Amino acid sequence: MPTVPLHPPRRNDNPIHNPLPQLLQTPSGLAILELQGTINLPDASPASIDADTESGGHAHSPTQYQTPIGRLIFPDYDAQKDPADTSWMKRVYLYVGRHQRLTGEVKQLPRPLAAIQRVDQGEEEGAGEGGGLTSEGRERRLTEHRGEEEEEEDELEIVEVIRHKIIFSSRPEPVTDMSADVPVE
Repeated sequence: MPTVPLHPPRRNDNPIHNPLPQLLQTPSGLAILELQGTINLPDASPASIDADTESGGHAHSPTQYQTPIGRLIFPDYDAQKDPADTSWMKRVYLYVGRHQRLTGEVKQLPRPLAAIQRVDQGEEEGAGEGGGLTSEGRERRLTEHRGEEEEEEDELEIVEVIRHKIIFSSRPEPVTDMSADVPVE
């Protein structure tokens, strides 16, 4: 059975003491959201495909485009409160567009999940102690496995450990856009 090396997450020099689920704080914007229903995406016409898909080599894949779902608001969260206080987890809003709001809550997962990604061999050169790879070694690193030489295997890194999920189990509520309520003279 093949094995893949798994690296622990890299240490952050400035620790964040914040009880919000960590994936909501990362630049990647990852989060586990549990929605009851279907999100209807717009038509994937070639004009609507993000320009980054072409530069990333995904131009021939019509499913590679971004659709913003909404924004998450934690109305009861206060950074000044004790980190052990979990009362802020009882109410979370997800605004979809300008006219719908989902109300949900943050729940702890029974078993944590790990979000993993492939390690870019170029990044690994400076990350490890005592030995980066030469350019020839990066192009093709040979490993001995039962006396045979094999191509370089993938390596994985734990990006984040997910301990919470956000559950939206009710139907969306209609909301009004406050800027549209300006009286007309």
